[in-house]
Amino acid sequence: MHEYDTALKRILMRPGSALLTELTGCDRLRWLNVELPNVRNERVDLLGEKPDGSLVQIEFQSGNERNLPIRMGEYLFAIGRAHRRLPRQIVLYVGEASLRMKDKIEGPGYSFQFHLADIRDFDGERLLASKHVGDNILAILTQPGSEPEAVRRILGRIAKAPVAARDFLLGELFIVAGLRKMGDEIREEARKMPILTDIMDHDVIGPLIRQSRAEGRLEILLLQIERRFGAVPPRIRKRLATLTPKELTAASLRILDAKKPEDLFAA
Repeated sequence: MHEYDTALKRILMRPGSALLTELTGCDRLRWLNVELPNVRNERVDLLGEKPDGSLVQIEFQSGNERNLPIRMGEYLFAIGRAHRRLPRQIVLYVGEASLRMKDKIEGPGYSFQFHLADIRDFDGERLLASKHVGDNILAILTQPGSEPEAVRRILGRIAKAPVAARDFLLGELFIVAGLRKMGDEIREEARKMPILTDIMDHDVIGPLIRQSRAEGRLEILLLQIERRFGAVPPRIRKRLATLTPKELTAASLRILDAKKPEDLFAA
């Protein structure tokens, strides 16, 4: 989850996030060192200090972890040792599967609990309406975020951002959208919008679109081969998968005169 982790942390650390305010009651925190001494998991995701001096720890979770309460307990006391204060602990679940984790652990003589929140329970419309572009991006993880209109609104906000920031924001959107496997939907809507002078030049979206087009050409060519010669041998499939988009186009033209699948490849 490292790339998702990094993007989510960057978004919440930018001032003015409505989601951060809803989670912590504060729209801006002083972010502290996240290195912890003598803990198996040596680094927390985010640790911030509110204006009143109290601490807030935020963890992002993309999957159900059986031992999460134990890990959070380790963090609690390690932070207490390092900063001489115990934090309020928040785990924000961003995974696709239904949330099944427990938010507490208790037994004879002990009880420990932290705040566990599913991002799908947050008001997606509020995040979409926020002036904070990071909130707009995070809205993709909420219930209304999967709707085409929501995707268009998010891309529209990114399109209005300064030119220098668009690449960065689009990259964050694709990373976060990966948690919902929505890359295809984002690419389709992005093609329709003038977000960039040339979207094919974008270092994230351009390669994805080119890859998508190449995969489409390969699929069509495989269907043509099956129609002409029958089942495609594994060796032919493997060889076709190594072709560039230009070579796939050439192979598609050769199928008109080919006598066998091998004739599709240049001599």
